[in-house]
This record gives sequence, C-alpha cells and structure tokens, in this order.
Amino acid sequence: MGEITILTKATSKSKSLRTTVPIGIVKQFNLSEGDKLKWEIRAENGKLIIVVTPLKG
Repeated sequence: MGEITILTKATSKSKSLRTTVPIGIVKQFNLSEGDKLKWEIRAENGKLIIVVTPLKG
C-alpha cells in the first residue's frame, strides 16, 4: 500500500508545489532536514513513474 500526501504551494508567489515526505519513508531512509532528493521521472504504460533517490548531505 502506498502513502498519500497533499500538494501545497511552495510560496504564495510560486508556481511550484511541495509535499511532505511521510515519516515511514523518513525513517526507512534515515532522512534529515537538508538532505537532497534526486527525482527521475518517466512515463510507462500510461503511468507516471517517479524514482526518488536520497542524496545525503
């Protein structure tokens, strides 16, 4: 089963959106504030596939 999060505006003037990383993912990958996430996005069989790789530091 997957996690569900809600997108919100990054800032009042921005067109970017942000979401919260669920605590289960934070714990599983030992993520901390300031860590970077590398996003790879592709379409396969009518689905959006997103691979997120934590980059520590």
